[in-house]
Amino acid sequence: MSAAMHVHALSTRQGDHEVYAFFIDGDRILEIADIARVGREDGEIAGFQRPEIKTHVRQIAEYLDHGGVLFPNALILALAPGVHFAGKRGTKNRKADAGAEVGVLSIPVRPGRKAGWIVDGQQRALALAQSSAAGVIVPVVAFVTGDISVHREQFILVNKAKPLNRRLIDELLPTVGTMLPRDLAARRVPSTLCSVLNDTPGSPFQDLIVRPSNAGDGAVVTDSHVTNLIRRSMADPRGALAAHVLPDGRADLDGMYRTMVDFWWAVRDTFPEAWGLAPDRSRLMHGAGLAAMGVLMDQIMSRAYAGDGRLHAGAILARIAPHCRWTEGRWRSIDRDWNDLQCTPRDVRALSNLLIALERDTARLEAA
Repeated sequence: MSAAMHVHALSTRQGDHEVYAFFIDGDRILEIADIARVGREDGEIAGFQRPEIKTHVRQIAEYLDHGGVLFPNALILALAPGVHFAGKRGTKNRKADAGAEVGVLSIPVRPGRKAGWIVDGQQRALALAQSSAAGVIVPVVAFVTGDISVHREQFILVNKAKPLNRRLIDELLPTVGTMLPRDLAARRVPSTLCSVLNDTPGSPFQDLIVRPSNAGDGAVVTDSHVTNLIRRSMADPRGALAAHVLPDGRADLDGMYRTMVDFWWAVRDTFPEAWGLAPDRSRLMHGAGLAAMGVLMDQIMSRAYAGDGRLHAGAILARIAPHCRWTEGRWRSIDRDWNDLQCTPRDVRALSNLLIALERDTARLEAA
């Protein structure tokens, strides 16, 4: 007699297909289901699954390893004909809707010939197999067919939806108090700081930042430009905000907020004619200007003493102000009109290098 995995399941029909919903120990998914990678066999396309994304799999596994996780999203399997479902008879729960039947699903477990294929959730299945967390029970929805065209159809339908807006995810992250996968956790501090800068009276960015949930009157700065410059400064060991990342990895949000407020208040004081305008009227409020000034912030604020950040930044910015062209004119050293600069890596790098060179050269002239 061949071996089988027996699970409590709900059975129903959709179209011509039997469909089952059940829970299973996550590290056993790959015992019953294979991953059919897309490729070519004899000139014909075979399989349908994308390659493994190792970093994504590792991040999910790390999330699982912390334990106590919630894993409510079902993996979708296509099961080959040959599974067996035995309904449970009885008179209990007659008031329940009759759309599905309760029973036990028996899935063959065979070496070298698995009972099904993963249609959606291959990265999660691989992570479950790699994780050291034991006994993570995961939901599975499985339909029965050996027709690979149906597998491909469902794979396309499941994956054709547009991904969530990254800015929306960032805005929601500070409201999630539980442990998150590493990539999302790294985005939580920049998003939190961005919200504080926008919401706190006395912040130079108060009510200026556009977030997915709120684009109030007068808001002109896209939140992703602010979170990106915060994230970059935190990640750079020489960054002004990296100095407020504690040895255990936690963030000193108060210290980061003070650094941001000191520098950007000095920016606002130095360039009042360019502050608060729409990006098409001021490159200071544009993604290119914010990113480049963020690099200059690291250069300047890493040399500031506690308590004198705003004065320190203001003195330096006043020296370079005559050379800046945020709302009109031409940046001579890079031969670009003020409104020609775009938020591209090339333009941001050119403007960043120019601002740093101006800061260095004007300091030398003053010292001479």
